[in-house]
Amino acid sequence: MSTNLNLAPGVKEIASREAELFLNEVNGVTAVVVASIDGFDIAAAMKHGDAARVAAMASSISAIGSVVSQEANLGRSKSVTINTESGFAMVYAVHRTDAELIVNVIADGNAILAQVAYRAAEFSRTLANI
Repeated sequence: MSTNLNLAPGVKEIASREAELFLNEVNGVTAVVVASIDGFDIAAAMKHGDAARVAAMASSISAIGSVVSQEANLGRSKSVTINTESGFAMVYAVHRTDAELIVNVIADGNAILAQVAYRAAEFSRTLANI
């Protein structure tokens, strides 16, 4: 975990609780990881895998999304979705005054893309407004 992250009190606890709810309530979701912009895991709920690796991956994906949105003059990046044969990964930016965070959701082929996107956007707004 990032040692120099100064999040407001309660953010990590709420992130952990909400990540667990997301994982348990949305069909096909296999991992939900909240990370700092520099790739350190803040909170995670996973059926399998390594939260630290997912957080690092999410940081890189988010950085690519930011560069693309800046180069194309599209404004600040909000999310990136990677579709695969077996599922997808979604990375949402969380813009806070105390820290930039990332929500990464990994889902298998049983997940409905729109349902996961809606829930991930809702989760990101919750984290932004705590």
